[in-house]
Amino acid sequence: MAELQTFIDDLRAEGESLDALVADLPEEKWATLTPAEGWTIAHQIGHLHWTDSAAILAITDPDGFAEQLKAAFVNPAGFVDDGAAEQAARPPAELLADWRAGRTALVEALTAAPAGTKFPWYGPPMGGVSMATARLMETWAHGQDVADALGVERAPTARIKNIAHLGVRTRNFAYSVNEKTPPADDFRVELTAPDGSLWTWGPEDAPQKVTGSALGFCLLVTQRANRADLDLVAVGADADEWLGLAQAFAGPSGEGRAAREAKVDK
Repeated sequence: MAELQTFIDDLRAEGESLDALVADLPEEKWATLTPAEGWTIAHQIGHLHWTDSAAILAITDPDGFAEQLKAAFVNPAGFVDDGAAEQAARPPAELLADWRAGRTALVEALTAAPAGTKFPWYGPPMGGVSMATARLMETWAHGQDVADALGVERAPTARIKNIAHLGVRTRNFAYSVNEKTPPADDFRVELTAPDGSLWTWGPEDAPQKVTGSALGFCLLVTQRANRADLDLVAVGADADEWLGLAQAFAGPSGEGRAAREAKVDK
């Protein structure tokens, strides 16, 4: 339980960090477009509230979640966008209050769930740590969309290690959603943390290797930046291919972000 509490604390802190960006936004600012095509700041917060609510249902009422899942399968390509649009149409103050209440309810549900419980989800069932990590990842990623829309540069924190770990662990999933066979061997991943220390995964002598900043890797696996704009380096053809496929989120592979305009050498 102590391990789960650490992830829950990180999830809570990530929500509070994003909350600080939108808490005092004038109502008209909620209509600001974000880098996600067609999505405003209200859509981003609405999506997080909608997904948090789904997570609470999965934890507290698996049968009720199964019914919701059936409805999602009726419109697999649009149910996420529809949920965000429905929430975004609400008055911002009401949406903000409900998102805050939902975040609290999610933390309480995760804390109260019996140890070892697996919760149903849109992908494979998840335990408490995985669910908390997935919610943190989404909160951080959609928070990046909000920050980009507002022109705010967020300082990365140690919490992104959770996202980096998820990005490494979902390597084979990223291959499968792209209908490719994942490599048999583990890769070496070495990422520079926000405090300058090194986070590592995989065997030291692995011939396939990825290095760079943890922030860059997290932006890549959440598809919040184009690989061409990041400091990631791949050694080996398989590692290079992976960086073109990587995603830490469930569902089909997205289109990602376009590369920034190339600088002209002078």
